[in-house]
This record gives sequence, structure tokens and C-alpha cells, in this order.
Amino acid sequence: MSENSLLAFVLTVTLIELTPGPNMGYLAVLAASAGRRAGLAATAGVAFGLLGIGIASSLGLAAIVAASNPLYEVLRWGGALYLLWLAWQGWRDAPQEIAKPIEATANTKFFLRGLITNLLNPKAGVFYLSIFPTFIDEARPLLPQTAILLTAYVTIATIIHSAVVVSANAIRPSIEKRANTMLIRRIMSALLAAVAIWLFYTTRRT
Repeated sequence: MSENSLLAFVLTVTLIELTPGPNMGYLAVLAASAGRRAGLAATAGVAFGLLGIGIASSLGLAAIVAASNPLYEVLRWGGALYLLWLAWQGWRDAPQEIAKPIEATANTKFFLRGLITNLLNPKAGVFYLSIFPTFIDEARPLLPQTAILLTAYVTIATIIHSAVVVSANAIRPSIEKRANTMLIRRIMSALLAAVAIWLFYTTRRT
């Protein structure tokens, strides 16, 4: 594909990813409450989720979901309810004392949470279907162009998400110094519930 098309695509998705959304909100809340390692593990899960949805889109699966309102709604409700469930777990299990640093073995849990959260977001597939064709040259082979765009998008999204995690983690020490850790963790759980509602609202079909 031409350099101009690729540059235009990079600028477009960078602006889109810099706009606050449910992924950004989820990762910020997670990093502020559970730390940088947990946030980066979830970021990796999000990246694999975006990659998986991109591959599914190229195989036509995303088009099937986009064309089927019941399937779309199942994923939409599933994503929101999953985040609400995570928020409830955080609220219920909020520690009364300062939490210990997240063990490395726990990173798999956060990776899977990031992955599942993204796979249950039907808007990601719709994004690929609506944005990618704009930058693809029909006179050139489709597969290499799709691979380039998908790689560029996942890379840009991961860089931005990682920056969000690092920034959110920076406020964690001040949170840990507060006496009422349970209150702080429950506030974070409430914010995660707000992200779930945000996801449910932004993925609605008008």
C-alpha cells in the first residue's frame, strides 16, 4: 500500500485511540488499584483481543455479528456484565489493609480479563469493518494490506494503552498511603462499574 495511505491511517487511528473510551478507562482504573504489572498484563490481553477481532473481521466473522442484531446484543450485554462482575468482585474483596504487590503469577488473570473484555466488545469488529476499507487499495493484494493495517493499529493502541497504565500507576503510591484502603478500593470498583455502563452506552445501536 502507498505510504500516504498508511500515514493517513496511522494519524486517524492515533486520534481515535487518544479519545477516552472504555478500554482506556478500564486500564486506568486497574493500574491505579492493582499496579503497573496488572495494567500491562491487561494491556497485552487487550492487544491480543484486538488482534483476534481483526483476524475474525478479515475472515468475515465480524460482518456476520454486525449484520445480526441478536449476536451483536449478546456480545454487548456480555461485555458490560463481565465488567460489572469484575467491579462486584473488587467491591466484595476490597482489603481492609494495604494490598501487597501483585505477584507475577497473577498477571495471567489480568491478561485474560483484558482479552475477554475486548472479545466481548462488538464495536471493535464494527470499527475494523468501517475504517479499514477506507484505506485499502482494491487494485493491490488485500491480505498484505490488511496485515499491515492490523499490525499498525494494534501497535498504536498498545502504545497508548501502556502510557495510560504507566500514568495511572503513578498515583498508586498516594492511594496506598491513605489509611482507609477498603474505601479507596471500593471507589475504584465503582469507577469500574461506571466503565461497564460506559461500554454498554457507547456500543448501543442508534
